[in-house]
Amino acid sequence: MASPLISTRRYWAFFIYVVLVSHVSNGFYLPGSYMHTYSTGEEIFVKVNSLTSIETELPFSYYSLPYCKPPGGVKNSAENLGELLMGDQIDNSPYRFKMNVNESIYLCTTPPLNEHEVKLLKQRTRDLYQVNMILDNLPALRYANQNGLKIQWTGFPVGYSPQNSNDDYIINHLKFRVLIHEYEGAGVQIIGTGEEGMGVITETDKSKTSGFEIVGFEVVPCSVKYEPEKMTKLHMYDNTSSINCPLDLEKSQIIREQERVSFTYEVEFVKSDIRWPSRWDAYLKMDGARVHWFSILNSLMVIFFLAGIVFVIFLRTVRRDLTKYEELDKEAQAQMNEELSGWKLVVGDVFREPNHSKLLCVMIGDGVQITGMAVVTIVFAAFGFMSPASRGMLLTGMILLYLFLGIAAGYVSVRAWRTIKGTSEGWRSVSWSTACFFPGIVFVILTLLNFILWESNSTGALPISLYFILILLWFCISVPLTLMGGYLGTRAEPIQYPVRTNQIPREIPARKYPSWLLVLGAGTLPFGTLFIELFFILSSIWLGRFYYVFGFLLIVLLLLVTVCAEVSVVLTYMHLCVEDWMWWWKSFYASGSVAVYVFLYSINYLIFDLQSLSGPVSAVLYLGYSLIMAIAIMLSTGTIGFITSFYFVHYLFASVKID
Repeated sequence: MASPLISTRRYWAFFIYVVLVSHVSNGFYLPGSYMHTYSTGEEIFVKVNSLTSIETELPFSYYSLPYCKPPGGVKNSAENLGELLMGDQIDNSPYRFKMNVNESIYLCTTPPLNEHEVKLLKQRTRDLYQVNMILDNLPALRYANQNGLKIQWTGFPVGYSPQNSNDDYIINHLKFRVLIHEYEGAGVQIIGTGEEGMGVITETDKSKTSGFEIVGFEVVPCSVKYEPEKMTKLHMYDNTSSINCPLDLEKSQIIREQERVSFTYEVEFVKSDIRWPSRWDAYLKMDGARVHWFSILNSLMVIFFLAGIVFVIFLRTVRRDLTKYEELDKEAQAQMNEELSGWKLVVGDVFREPNHSKLLCVMIGDGVQITGMAVVTIVFAAFGFMSPASRGMLLTGMILLYLFLGIAAGYVSVRAWRTIKGTSEGWRSVSWSTACFFPGIVFVILTLLNFILWESNSTGALPISLYFILILLWFCISVPLTLMGGYLGTRAEPIQYPVRTNQIPREIPARKYPSWLLVLGAGTLPFGTLFIELFFILSSIWLGRFYYVFGFLLIVLLLLVTVCAEVSVVLTYMHLCVEDWMWWWKSFYASGSVAVYVFLYSINYLIFDLQSLSGPVSAVLYLGYSLIMAIAIMLSTGTIGFITSFYFVHYLFASVKID
């Protein structure tokens, strides 16, 4: 007994210490990578990521083009699972800086360009491919003036094609501007969660941590025509003279066969007042932020208002119905049972087993798994534990959460199976189906898309080794946990129905309109809470923008859950009132039908907002990923609606005693 007590005391002592340290400090930073300070003259190496384009959405390796390679050869940086799935390929590069030393450096001169290299460079230029560089975990930022507005982009183009010209020009000279903040190591305590683990910088570490921290990384791309004979006499990292970006096309480097391209760069270090914890602010200040905030706030207020009206009206209607029924004596109740129609007449059929009950249980289990993953991920992101500084962290966290939440999926699906069937027989089959249903759909879609990416030689294609890793993770973590959850579901008490089910099913009266029309229309209200946020999420995925308003996303998620529950309950009550006792699947699709509108909106976004997307390959990739997203949303929202409706129906028929 003493050991656990001591362990608990140590835990609380450490927790109190961290809290006190954070209060004494002048600056506090939790998420992202661990702060790195550099001394004057210390070498810093730039990394390069995959070439990306909003026109094709097919990433390619940086070294697929004839760029200069580092002296020690190309080496891949450590990548997490999320980066691999997103198609990131981060490599080292020959771009080398010395802290706080301004330089103008020569890199290399290529051999004469052959036909294949010229064709590739022209194609990448006209497809608007961007070169993405990273310094101290900060992406390179480029500013441009467009119609009098200052616009910022991450990365710089491979080249450019002037108007009224068939020629293309390559970017071969880069002017880097590195913003640095002088750090003296005094009065600041920082807790980091990067590769070096957790650490607290205190006054005693002043001598170790004094130096410069990188707080900004900007680039100005240029195209400069050099004399190959003169440049080939130089060696890599030789100093050259500083130059201004030429405006005359004759002084720019054209892309054509037998041309030799020389690559150079300049670096300038500028002291800045920006502190290290605030260095990502420049990337998150995207255009249209004010419109973003006001649009979401307006949407939230409208949806709260509509949901409140629906909820209040519904509560008053049901409460009045129940109160009126309970106030009657037994003889009047018996007479009322014979005379009145509505939900009270389906008491003997309301809990009759639905069609395809196994599939329903499997989809509910997967829906719980997806919903749990989404809620936990968004909560962690909203509190800053998954910042943009940690590339791939969000996707990696989502995958791991999904794997470990298999235990919840197995438990819910098997317990629902026991409740519907009244027996545990067949629970292993239900558990296996739950473990394979959604991952199987995703696997099939990703495999088809991967064949397309392999054909295009894109870095977005998943390597065979990653396929085996994903299958291994699924088989060794998700499947056993789902089976374990299923076993726990067999040990749990099944939910007892408040009324008995008749042997002969009651005939459902004919209706003027088909029920699927009402179910499909019910998805419009949940979609109203989602579509504005969906626009920004799609923009962050397909237009390379940073998505950072996870606090608002958390509010929208909570609101979506509320609206899905209300819509499903209202529709279930409407069906019961017209003596339609087949409510199981309808309650699922009443809220799950929002996925139809999400997929239609994705098509609308492809047509009107991704007009630059070129080629059928890019469109197929976009629609494939959108289909995966829509299926996940359907399972999640459908599960929320079904579970709420089930407990509502259970409560409704348990509240009224009907013989």
